[in-house]
Amino acid sequence: MASEVNVGLIGFGMAGQVFHAPVITAIDGLRLRSVSARKPEQQKVLRERYPGVAVVAHADDIIHDDDIDLVVVATSNDVHYTLAKAALLAGKHVVVEKPFTNTAAEADELITLAKERGLLLSVHHNARWNSDFLTVKKVMESGRLGRLVSFEARYDRFRNTLREGAWREAGLPGSGILYDLGAHLIDQSLQLFGTPEAINADLRKQRPGAQAVDDFELILHYPQLKVSLKGAMLVKEPSPRYALYGLNGAFVKYGVDPQEAALKAGESPRGNPDWGRESSDIWGKLNVLQAGTDIIEYIESERGNYPAFYRNIWAAVLGRQTLAVKPEEARNVIRIIELAEKSWMERRTVDFNL
Repeated sequence: MASEVNVGLIGFGMAGQVFHAPVITAIDGLRLRSVSARKPEQQKVLRERYPGVAVVAHADDIIHDDDIDLVVVATSNDVHYTLAKAALLAGKHVVVEKPFTNTAAEADELITLAKERGLLLSVHHNARWNSDFLTVKKVMESGRLGRLVSFEARYDRFRNTLREGAWREAGLPGSGILYDLGAHLIDQSLQLFGTPEAINADLRKQRPGAQAVDDFELILHYPQLKVSLKGAMLVKEPSPRYALYGLNGAFVKYGVDPQEAALKAGESPRGNPDWGRESSDIWGKLNVLQAGTDIIEYIESERGNYPAFYRNIWAAVLGRQTLAVKPEEARNVIRIIELAEKSWMERRTVDFNL
């Protein structure tokens, strides 16, 4: 295969416009060749921003295009499985926006199909390259906290009304913030700690008229460690994004990675020397007992790096790197979501199993 990989993007809503197209076009070796956009306003934006990219109306126009090497599925969650399967059957490498699928069984079917056909299959868990998460990893690897006993992570918003016509807030498969924001937190936790022994969950629909989960808390049980993952749509006053507690002290981090805001503002990571750099006023606070003395430091945040995901995809398609986000890892995220729903329905702690 030549070093250039032709990409077809299915879906040009928020995910396609903000998280995929700007990053794909910033990666040397990836060529955004065509995008499916159903709505006229999406087509208008697409033509203005990417004049050399073909605008198509249907996913099939991308899936069955012989010139496309890699299909990116950035649609509503309810059709991730269907479109990814169709693309794999057409012989395309595939990236699926998270959450991977709505069930672990669907994920397993896609994984088997990709392996049988020798195709790349990955999931867009880009939050592994958030500045705050990379900083948390750095602090943990330093060992300064001692043995970790409690890890807390949150994704909060404040919107006390529902968005009319928003599929994420409808009673559809894969809707609600557990599948949306929770999938990021679960994936990050699996990267740090591996699969848990057990899970229990509290899932709520708190806003008037809510049809999908808009408040969640998951407790992941590990030997000598409690992991608490939370997300809510009615948090007006920010809480820490991360709070880590160890035998030697704590690390607490407020604020959010700046990359999403930059992409929404139309910025590109290409040639941007400050890409992913956090403001010093949201650096995390380390407070530890060291040799009998209290030490307080503000830890400079690592640089966020969303382009790293697609650089790895390009290299993995060409056989030059191992895939960073493996589909089996993304399948485990879905399995934990399924067990969280079971835990809440049955009001009990459930064992993790594949």
